Amino acid sequence: MDKILEAVVMSSFSNSVKQGLVRRVIEASKQPMDSEQCWSMLELSTKLYLTGDTKYKREIGKEVLEVYGHYHPEEFEDHYVLDYIQLGLQFVLESPSANSIFGLLRIKVLRKVCERPSPKQCAKISKLLTQHPQCIPTGKHQVLFCQQLIRCIGQFQCVSEGEEDIMEFLEQVNKVSGLLQRIWRTQTSAILPSLKELFTIISSTEEQEAPSNALASVVQFVPLELMDGVIRNLTNDDSITDVQMMMAIGRMIDWVSWPLGKNIDKWIIALLKGLAAVKKFSILIEVTLSKIEKVFSKLLYPIVREGALSVLQYMLLSFQHSHEAFHLLLPHIPRLVASLKKENSNSATSSLEQLAELIHCMFFRFSGFPDLYEPVLEAVKALPIPNEDRIKHLLGQNAWTSQKNELACFYPRLASKSETGKIGLINLGNTCYMNSILQSLFMASDFRHSVLNLTEGNSQPLMTKLQWLFAFLEHSQRPAISPESFLSASWPPWFTPGAQQDCSEYLKYLLDRLHEEEKTGKRIYQKLKESNLMSQAVEHHCLNKTLIEKMFGGKMMTKIRCLKCLNVSSREEAFTDLSLAFPPPDRHVCGSTSVLPVEEIGPQFIEPPENPSQLTESPWIPRKVPMAGDPAAPPMLVETLGFQEPGEAAIPSSGNAVGPEAAKDPLSSFGEQACAPKDSRSVPDLINYFLSPERLTAENKYHCEKCASLQDAEKVAELTEGPHYLILTLLRFSFDPRTMKRKKILDNVSIPVVLKLPVLVSPEETEEVCRRGKDRAATGSGFTSVVYDLCSVVVHSGISSESGHYYCYSRECTDTVPHGQPRDGAPKPASDRPLDFEIQWYLFNDTRVSFSSFESVSNVTSFFPKDTAYVLFYRQRPGRQSLVLHEALAEAGLLHGEPSLHKDLMEAISKDNILYLQEQEKEARNRAAYISALPKSPLWWRDFDRDKDDDNSSGGCSPAAGGGGSGSFHGLVF
Repeated sequence: MDKILEAVVMSSFSNSVKQGLVRRVIEASKQPMDSEQCWSMLELSTKLYLTGDTKYKREIGKEVLEVYGHYHPEEFEDHYVLDYIQLGLQFVLESPSANSIFGLLRIKVLRKVCERPSPKQCAKISKLLTQHPQCIPTGKHQVLFCQQLIRCIGQFQCVSEGEEDIMEFLEQVNKVSGLLQRIWRTQTSAILPSLKELFTIISSTEEQEAPSNALASVVQFVPLELMDGVIRNLTNDDSITDVQMMMAIGRMIDWVSWPLGKNIDKWIIALLKGLAAVKKFSILIEVTLSKIEKVFSKLLYPIVREGALSVLQYMLLSFQHSHEAFHLLLPHIPRLVASLKKENSNSATSSLEQLAELIHCMFFRFSGFPDLYEPVLEAVKALPIPNEDRIKHLLGQNAWTSQKNELACFYPRLASKSETGKIGLINLGNTCYMNSILQSLFMASDFRHSVLNLTEGNSQPLMTKLQWLFAFLEHSQRPAISPESFLSASWPPWFTPGAQQDCSEYLKYLLDRLHEEEKTGKRIYQKLKESNLMSQAVEHHCLNKTLIEKMFGGKMMTKIRCLKCLNVSSREEAFTDLSLAFPPPDRHVCGSTSVLPVEEIGPQFIEPPENPSQLTESPWIPRKVPMAGDPAAPPMLVETLGFQEPGEAAIPSSGNAVGPEAAKDPLSSFGEQACAPKDSRSVPDLINYFLSPERLTAENKYHCEKCASLQDAEKVAELTEGPHYLILTLLRFSFDPRTMKRKKILDNVSIPVVLKLPVLVSPEETEEVCRRGKDRAATGSGFTSVVYDLCSVVVHSGISSESGHYYCYSRECTDTVPHGQPRDGAPKPASDRPLDFEIQWYLFNDTRVSFSSFESVSNVTSFFPKDTAYVLFYRQRPGRQSLVLHEALAEAGLLHGEPSLHKDLMEAISKDNILYLQEQEKEARNRAAYISALPKSPLWWRDFDRDKDDDNSSGGCSPAAGGGGSGSFHGLVF
């Protein structure tokens, strides 16, 4: 039709003929026609009307346009009007009236943008203005136009989930944001006002629909050289409230899901760093905890993976004051790793390596959660592991602040008490060494009850502080309490504030302080004397002992024999812990050449032989069989298992060296005393090594008083009194002369749940024990069995004593015979008693307390090679040697039962519990107000659920593969 009209107009026919033909064309134009025909006629008639060289041509063009406007109004709807305007402008560019037309259009497009047109209309406006920049508003109207255009983008929504519709929507958004980029290039003065409007939109807390993630397309065109100034102005603007800032950064983080955007991650990270620079830690914490899972979920999608990973890396590496953020991701990591492995692309491979590096940084920073980390470690075990220098570099350059005390009030927020019923201890800045020791002491129930039973007004200030700490751990409603008061009172003066310390060193200092304090006040002497509940024998045994001595004190006899004159000198010393060194690598304690089976070596010398005379024929019996061919061994040692005077008979190497209880003990089936394989160690191995004879030669020769000269000698240690609680420290830290640093021995040491030690018994004690226990008669000195149950294991995670982390496993060990149960004069032999292996284990890691198991205790080093047992607590089972102490403490009310706290302490706990409830109510109100202001957005976890569903469907295309499912793509963008 348009060609006919053009031919008629341009023909040389007479006007009357032309008029007739035009009428026929116009009549035909009133009939329905397709869009292509309409636009052809519109283009021709517009050209005639605007550029016709004769009045006749212009009139024909006008008449045809009027007909089309009347009979085809749909072609002149809003979105077509813009096309028509663009169509017509090409014909008036050189017209004298062009400037007036452009001026009119500047006003019209500004007005149109203020009406918030649809994405499609905005895209057409942008196309029009991009092709005809003369129509872009100028001057002050240009800034207003940019601001209103950004508000339009903030309301863009894609109403369809079809992939084609989404792609069309993305194209429309890019056209609009591209127009802003064009304006900003020519008028840089419009950038900052535009960004201010953008921030106003995303920081709004009014009840409304969340602004569109399409705003991310605007940020990508802001020049990066403006970033520092923009962020500095934002973070230092006092008119911006914390809630507004939290809303803004939260919505910016949502932009990581916007595909094809550039530099979005850089702006997000820059704002996070800016907030850290002005110490807005509460905003950073809240935003990180609420958004990190959503950011993590976007790693499923290749199209946004790079930016999401950058933001995730900064969020995790900067969130160093607490494990909360990292632990939110733990349930999702294995599934994501599996999905990336399945994708098998360059993007996935690179992301896996970066993710593994990030995970190991978090393992290093927040160690002590083996139960939570085991599935994650299994998922990433085949991926590269960064070295410690790399980890420290990453952690060091991303921390919010180098001043850890600035984050002291932001430690993990615990909504409720642990399901275990136990209470954690707040880490006050590298104080995990103290927390693990205090929890181990608290779980030593006999010691705890004794401390809690202290009377008010005693002269032991440090013990009183410990009493208050234990009381709060027992009765507080808080999930975790601060040990700040006790830390300041028990702080060793040579410790460096804020630095990691040796927990064993702290324990020794603490026990010594408590012992000396009580000894000075003579508290126990006064209490036991006034109670008058003890027999003279008991009073003689316990009169001068402090609580620390009663609970942790043992005695050891050190004997040295000159190998020339065979003179033996001895000295008895008290101890509160045994420090166990590791044997040299080439010396395996339980060698295959041992005369006795492994189970009967060392600590398993637990009973006197049937013939007590065998015990008096030798100065001492070594508890270890050295390796055959050991140059340090005396000629007859391996064969005789004991030192002999000339002419004496050797001790038989038969089973008579071990009492019959060892054979009858049902625990032996667990192999709790068996030595470890040749390439590993066990606690009995280390005790055997500790109790084995040591040859003093060369520079270490012994000065024999009888010979009055230096002589070769043998030194051996014997336990003469076993402590109620046996503390074993594994000496893992040694000085390396090559590097001039202390290094850690990472050997895995198997830990027996039951430990049997040989303790030397004097003739008087033997008679007393046998009399009270109605046991078989025995004379002379001998070794008796002392059985210990494992109570606590303090684990050090790290590779040096100056760094790393401490946590502990603990359980409450109590007597297997209930308190008050009638006895037949004496407890049954310890080894005959059944042990409840179902006693619950707990894992204490600063504020976090969780259920655990002995299996976890045993396997922790297998899964985490840097996490090694360091300090062990064992509790002595009631037996012959401990009978006096047990009965004395029980009669004094220090064992079993519920301790009664004095009035002031109970009132303090009660007031603090009320205060905590008030704090919880206030926090709940504040939290509810914040949540109500948050934008409503789709649930992030649908990404993971969708991926799982895709895996289970046939022919599905998972997001990780960048598939074509419309649902998965829609979930990505929105």
